[in-house]
Amino acid sequence: MNTSIVIAGFGGQGILFLGKLMAYAGLIKGKEVSWLPSYGPEMRGGTANCNVNISDTAIGSPIVTKPDILIAMNLPSLEKYEGEVPEGGTVFYDSSLASLKSEKAGVKAFGIPATKLAAENGLEGLANMIIFGKVLKESGIFTLEETEKALAKVVPARKAELAEKNLQAIKMGFNA
Repeated sequence: MNTSIVIAGFGGQGILFLGKLMAYAGLIKGKEVSWLPSYGPEMRGGTANCNVNISDTAIGSPIVTKPDILIAMNLPSLEKYEGEVPEGGTVFYDSSLASLKSEKAGVKAFGIPATKLAAENGLEGLANMIIFGKVLKESGIFTLEETEKALAKVVPARKAELAEKNLQAIKMGFNA
């Protein structure tokens, strides 16, 4: 297993949190991982992206230039990174906020109306987790059990009640 992932969107969409969750899930799975967050000085509303590598072997660089999986939470991120996904890769995007203008040969694409689903189901702010659920289903990168264990590690104790809502959003995406 050697999977390179780019997660991108606006600050406040849970981009870095999702990257951290994936890195912890990789650790729980017994893999080598790297997590490289990046965000603009604006924080909420500015740009945010995260590079995650999950591998059976040592990782030479945390930088992802050709992601196997792209998770784009908005149109600017989709436009910026979709061309970098190589043949055999997969693009997941929030179709509530973006649309794929062209489909690259050999690249699978999944549009999930995550922001809309989150709003309709009382899960505001968890569109990232809904998309992650779809990533789990389509890629098989982690099991729901591994993801639940990782959630327990990344959700702070003072916000423990949010772990269940995150898991609910993940399952919603998984079943979408």
